Amino acid sequence: MDPISPLERALHTARARVLADLVAGEVADSDVVSLVEESVVQRRWWVEQWPDGAAYVAGLVAQDVQDALLERYGRWPLCPVCGSGDPHALDVEPELGPDPHWVCHQAGVKVAAVGSLGRATGGVPSS
Repeated sequence: MDPISPLERALHTARARVLADLVAGEVADSDVVSLVEESVVQRRWWVEQWPDGAAYVAGLVAQDVQDALLERYGRWPLCPVCGSGDPHALDVEPELGPDPHWVCHQAGVKVAAVGSLGRATGGVPSS
């Protein structure tokens, strides 16, 4: 059996982390999961061109899915921190960097690491 390449490991990890957040938000319908798969395909090419960017893939896939959901369905994930005012989505930070987190800019706080949103929202916990 061949070992899994760093590229494949990064892509599988990114897919799993974003899917965990979608499941936690109860929005992991088949059409939404397809958005994750589309992003992973696009990011595969990106990482093949820039292998040092493998550590950034989870945040980029999360942003890709967030953008696609905004175009088709609306904001995701909604901020669980701010209890008043207009509902708003969390953002991924850093936009291009390792260890991506969902953050609320209005409250100025990190809410959860990408892949761990369930712990912050009381949704399905990630494993």
